[in-house]
Amino acid sequence: MPQRGPGPDGVAVVDKPAAWTSHDVVAKARGLLGTRKVGHSGTLDPDATGVLVLGVGRATRLLTFLSGLGKRYVGEVVLGVATSTLDAAGEVTGRWDMASVGPDDVRRAAAGLTGEILQVPPMVSAKKVEGRRLHELARAGVEIEREPVPVRVDRFAVGEPVAPGVYPVEVACSSGTYVRSLAADLGSALGGGAHLRALRRLAVGAFTIDEAVPLAGLVPERLLPPVEALRGRPRVAVEEATAELVAHGRVLDRSTLGADGDGPWAVTDGKGRLLAVYEPHRDDTVKPAVVLAPRQ
Repeated sequence: MPQRGPGPDGVAVVDKPAAWTSHDVVAKARGLLGTRKVGHSGTLDPDATGVLVLGVGRATRLLTFLSGLGKRYVGEVVLGVATSTLDAAGEVTGRWDMASVGPDDVRRAAAGLTGEILQVPPMVSAKKVEGRRLHELARAGVEIEREPVPVRVDRFAVGEPVAPGVYPVEVACSSGTYVRSLAADLGSALGGGAHLRALRRLAVGAFTIDEAVPLAGLVPERLLPPVEALRGRPRVAVEEATAELVAHGRVLDRSTLGADGDGPWAVTDGKGRLLAVYEPHRDDTVKPAVVLAPRQ
């Protein structure tokens, strides 16, 4: 049951177990942390494991600053077999004899899928088209045309095969990239088909698997402070008089806040507690995007 009082605030880096949806993880975290105020920064496929970043309490208001972060993954591409979901959970939709394809062929094809590319979102994804999520349409047996969307793949490295036709891969990519689609496109580029298995997310932005907490071990004491939601973004520490203005959501001159660059800025008090997130405003002023003055 949720605890009495305001409940915990902070950021949780969870190592999502296999067979759990991101929604399942949020529901479990609510019980473990004793609060209804839990949200996640981006879905991870049920079969996938690894980093899922949660906002807890007042930090749920900061999830927008986590949504566009780049991702890093490892997984395995299985050549010669295509599936309905582009991963190992789906039904087999095609088979090819790709025994003649060697590691060098796979690496060349992967190199062609790096940089700025266009990618068609899979039907079994959470992307919305005309107000409905694609996976909801797929479950109803409906398949629709999807417009390709621009994504960026910074790294698509291919290792030595771990079994005939099975290649370990490492991917670093922009938010919104589907690694399942990369695997399927790799198979197509090699003249056949492929699917993805054993996907594991190693990082979301600066949040890595090394600091992730197993879901069963998630307790309020393992939460990072709310300011960590702005990890990697500029921070501005303000004195008491300015902190009072920030806590009331005032529009300020840049010089008053001490803000340089393009923002957004995590504004903290002298103890490093997050007061607000400010962003550029008109002329030479800045305004609050989120006010999160620390509890007394």
